[in-house]
Amino acid sequence: MTTTTTTAADLIARRLYEAGCRHAFGIPGGEVLTMMNALRAAGIEFHLAKHENAAGFMAEGTHHVSGAPGILLATIGPGAANAVNVTANAWQDRVPLIVLTGCVDEDEALTYTHQVFDHREIFRPITKASFRLGAGGAATLADKAVALALDPRPGPVHIDLPISDTARAVDEAGPRRVRPSPTAPAPGPDLERARTWLAAAERPLLLAGLDAMDGADANAVADFARRYSMPLVTSYKAKGILAEDDPLALGGAGLSPTADAELLPLVRDADLIMLAGYDPIEMRTGWRDAWDPARQHVIDIQAVSNDHYMHHAGLSFTCDVAPALRAIAEDVAPRAVWPDGAPARARETLAGAFRQNEAWGPAAITRTVRAALPRDAIATADSGAHRILLSQVWECYQPRTLLQSTGLCTMGCAVPLAAGAKLADPRRAVVAFTGDAGLEMILGELASLRDLRVPVIIVVFVDASLALIELKQRGTGLANLGVDFQETDFAAVAEAMGGRGRVVEDRESLAAEVTAALEADSFTVLACRIERMAYDGRL
Repeated sequence: MTTTTTTAADLIARRLYEAGCRHAFGIPGGEVLTMMNALRAAGIEFHLAKHENAAGFMAEGTHHVSGAPGILLATIGPGAANAVNVTANAWQDRVPLIVLTGCVDEDEALTYTHQVFDHREIFRPITKASFRLGAGGAATLADKAVALALDPRPGPVHIDLPISDTARAVDEAGPRRVRPSPTAPAPGPDLERARTWLAAAERPLLLAGLDAMDGADANAVADFARRYSMPLVTSYKAKGILAEDDPLALGGAGLSPTADAELLPLVRDADLIMLAGYDPIEMRTGWRDAWDPARQHVIDIQAVSNDHYMHHAGLSFTCDVAPALRAIAEDVAPRAVWPDGAPARARETLAGAFRQNEAWGPAAITRTVRAALPRDAIATADSGAHRILLSQVWECYQPRTLLQSTGLCTMGCAVPLAAGAKLADPRRAVVAFTGDAGLEMILGELASLRDLRVPVIIVVFVDASLALIELKQRGTGLANLGVDFQETDFAAVAEAMGGRGRVVEDRESLAAEVTAALEADSFTVLACRIERMAYDGRL
């Protein structure tokens, strides 16, 4: 009679599977082989990347589609060190990421030093928690990690896996945690005051952010905006909470001075500002104290009490967004708002403010690709000048359909984010937008796209320059230094690495190539040449 031994790794993997995880990413090492096999046995497919940083972004891409935590697996020493950037990104971008690192046993580390350093000390400042697996409690540890990663405010959790303890036979499963029900504001004077403010508002404005992206909250924000004819501004990552072809949608805000010139006057003129899951970690300094709660009514709804002091509010409700909006709306009838039509004028101005309608350029490229893709397409954006422009021009019709690094603003994220999203939902069209420097940073991941067989579309803005930094250099009167480089033949590189590559320099050709890429069975790189300084006057 054959008996199957259950290991600590098996229990961890099963709990991750029960949490909805179906994909894990990383690079193998001897210290994580047991964990890799356990993940596969539990029904979680392991995908090989070329760098742990990219693997973490692939994991994030799956989260935005599935809602389950992403899984990053890294081996001891250099593997764990390579995972630091993407973990810090998950911390600042509120991404539930389970970071599993292999390590030597504790008694072994007393004398054995090869590749050994204290992983937990490295990860502790950039995670919600850092654990080390012990001789028991593996299932409880995994359950706790998932709960911490997903609970407000979401973020990464690290688990260090000693070799012997990971492979140890266990016979306990531990109780599973039941996630708490959504919380609502308590009845009382503050809630009554919020209703009074809403009933009296003539110029109300709604701002939504990272903490309002999930289904019930996103739907509640959209319904609230429509019920009260309340114009909505979102942070970049929250775009699509209200479909952006809705007349009430004023688009995203965060880093664009051009957008701020239209949106901040509305903020200053509003008599009621409602913040729905609005997290200012995405916003530039121009949004610090953008309103005055001494003369404006400001209601802040957030799942975690804000301690950033970047803005202040007259009323704050620490609870879930959807039940809070329902409670505030109770018995409050809609009324006519914004009699001067200022939000509609701002929306009309923004529709052409970024040169979206010119013959060629970064905004024209963005609009052309958007028109050629289905309504439910997912886009990803790397960091750089193109991201600011694209976040203003690209229209989202659902939440989590424009993925990017907004808190940490790290380069090299767009392609792996796209890979993860495509793996999680192969039927969706997925396009990655990147600058040429950003793509050069992670060229090895084109081989990952080949091996994973994910036919994503990659649009490269080719100007042989770190355009945003070059623009800042000129703006501050500094010399051009360290921002220019030779142009890479990205079409040839794509072909050499098993994909399709094309150079495009006009809208008609671009639209045709995007359409062709949708039918391709491999990834496609579309190298879009633009002029140097093409972002001047467009951000």
